[in-house]
Amino acid sequence: MPLAGPVIRFLAWTVDLACILAASFLLDRVLRAVQVVQPDAASALSILGYFVLSTGYPMALEWLWRGRTVGKRLLGLRVVDEEGLRLQFSQVAVRNLLRAVDSLPVFYLVGGATCFASAKAQRLGDYAAGTVVARSLRMAPPDLESLGPAPYNSLKAFPHLAARLRRRVSADEAALALQCLLRRDRLEPEARLRLFKELADRFRSMVKFPDEAVGGIPDEHYVRNVVELVYGKE
Repeated sequence: MPLAGPVIRFLAWTVDLACILAASFLLDRVLRAVQVVQPDAASALSILGYFVLSTGYPMALEWLWRGRTVGKRLLGLRVVDEEGLRLQFSQVAVRNLLRAVDSLPVFYLVGGATCFASAKAQRLGDYAAGTVVARSLRMAPPDLESLGPAPYNSLKAFPHLAARLRRRVSADEAALALQCLLRRDRLEPEARLRLFKELADRFRSMVKFPDEAVGGIPDEHYVRNVVELVYGKE
């Protein structure tokens, strides 16, 4: 996936900042009632509330939305593991807790300078968490004939399950599977087997097909069937 540069990441951050400030404004309105009775408590709650919002907002959304916040969704960005592994909550927590360092002295100057100097456009939080920010793939429907002769697709014998799988496979997952198929001949045999096993296991976990539909199908064949379901004509 193509990496996101500092500029587009900054634009996504400004959208998220606007969301945080709007939520903080609403919190301040709620705390006005407390301020009448306990001014000091209201001030403390306001500071604590902003800290929770500024830290918890990106942390919660990046975990629940698989690496995305409101700003990242709008601009087509996503936080991913730099090695292509599944994003862990500890990575999300570390990269967001270190925002306080990256934002020094103002407007993310430390983080921005680190992004410009990094080969993978990583800020300090990304280095510590082992993450990168990538652009979501936008692909036109591919020419499936470029994958070679199509084997029999046994998944199509169960149209209701095929439709369910088609809905659950994300655009990024489908694009990744397609790219793996297009480049499979460039892979070492062991890496090729391992890669397609992981992809096939991922797709099999989404929808369980009867044994007569999937029994004995090699992993690469199964991934090809899924790609054909997603990109082919319904």
